[in-house]
Amino acid sequence: MTDQKANFANRRPLLASAAALAIAASGVFALSTPSGSAALAGAVEAPATSSAGIPSFADIVTHVKPAVVSVRVTLQDAAAAEGDESDGLDQIPPQMREFFKRFGGAGPNMGKPIVRHGVALGSGFIISADGYVVTNNHVVDHGGKSVKVTLDDGKERDADVIGVDQKTDLALLKIKGATDLPFVKFSKELPRIGDWVLAIGNPFGLGGTVTAGIVSAEGRDIGSGPYDQFIQIDAPINKGNSGGPTFNLKGEVVGVNTAIFSPTGGSVGLGFAIPSETVNMIVGELQHGGVKRGYLGVQIQAVTPEIAEGLGLKNTEGALVAETQPDTPAAAAGLKSGDVIVKFNDATVKSAGDLTRKVGSVKPGETSQLTYVRDGQEKTASVTLASLDGAKIASTDETPAKESLSLGLQLAPSDKGKGVQVVNVDPNGEAAAKGLTAGDVILEVSGKPVTTPGQVKSEIEAAKQGGKKAVLMLVKTEKSSRFVAFEFPKV
Repeated sequence: MTDQKANFANRRPLLASAAALAIAASGVFALSTPSGSAALAGAVEAPATSSAGIPSFADIVTHVKPAVVSVRVTLQDAAAAEGDESDGLDQIPPQMREFFKRFGGAGPNMGKPIVRHGVALGSGFIISADGYVVTNNHVVDHGGKSVKVTLDDGKERDADVIGVDQKTDLALLKIKGATDLPFVKFSKELPRIGDWVLAIGNPFGLGGTVTAGIVSAEGRDIGSGPYDQFIQIDAPINKGNSGGPTFNLKGEVVGVNTAIFSPTGGSVGLGFAIPSETVNMIVGELQHGGVKRGYLGVQIQAVTPEIAEGLGLKNTEGALVAETQPDTPAAAAGLKSGDVIVKFNDATVKSAGDLTRKVGSVKPGETSQLTYVRDGQEKTASVTLASLDGAKIASTDETPAKESLSLGLQLAPSDKGKGVQVVNVDPNGEAAAKGLTAGDVILEVSGKPVTTPGQVKSEIEAAKQGGKKAVLMLVKTEKSSRFVAFEFPKV
């Protein structure tokens, strides 16, 4: 992805677009020295085994490289093309604009839409003989356009966009008229940390570039989307590699490179690939009309150590329900604010993101089992998931008396009918550090509804007297609700 318009780094702070990896054939291959070569006089002689067992990826690259392609998208600036109704003077040198204004002359683009063209470059790989190609959504997600795929032999073919999934940043293309193309398969096993991987892609538009590295971490959440669970690799990948495959030493695709962490836009050895398990599932659904995900209907957040203390939990596993949205599967199942979901279909929920991924992997209409903790007791519920696409996202005339708290905020009765409104926040106080702002509404303290500032203060004091290390508040912001834990100072 070399075009500046499509620069993934510009879309996510410190994340430049990344991608392409490839490998194939099986095994690691020994590199031998040519027979009959003479040692240089005076040269330091290496140990006798130095040339034995040195891995070469040449055979693997030869096997898979024909299935790795370059993706080029011709785009136009949609904002400009949709009818620029200006007089065209912005395209004229400043010293000439007054002349045209006074004498009514026509500038070079007077009255005409200004259309700017560009090219987005990325990588991809063929997954079937009839020309289905996997790449990143951010490679093809532009207005306008024709999509062309350049094969390993240099031939350029037209392609159609079959479908995209923005939440996982994946796209499926189809090369027109393809019948007998080389292709690669997805791995059925997750790579291990330390396994070798190879990248073949189109960095900076060069095409056919191979790099090698290892899997350096698993399950990375980089904040790019609700279904983040990236494989982290250290194979050098750069702009234009986006959408390329990550291969293991069997020549199987273990991931699709999507992003890199970089202060400069170039590779610093921190690349992130979407696991093949996710890619295979999403691609299968794109081939059949689009991705359908289950929807539960709750706003959730992580269980921090402070929140775990406030709720009396033994650890920080699970997903804390901040709000249950009305007329949703969660509401029908009886879930409510303060519940901590610890299992989904008998699988442990390790975090809020883990629950999101688990729910999203289930088809709408299917019934799942939830285990959650409420008031220290485990409970279970059956829930029939809805479709994410159709999901609902979920004053007085007198001046209210304000009450100051040691947390660094001022409170007043809410003009919204329930809760206690935050009317002022000390920028140097603990409340500000926790992200509270004026206009937020405190709905609960220690699990109890509050309607006056005095109740908030009383519940805080009760938590202190009860030996709690922190007090938990349910806070409603303009867009959502969340739990906030305030630790008490250590004596």
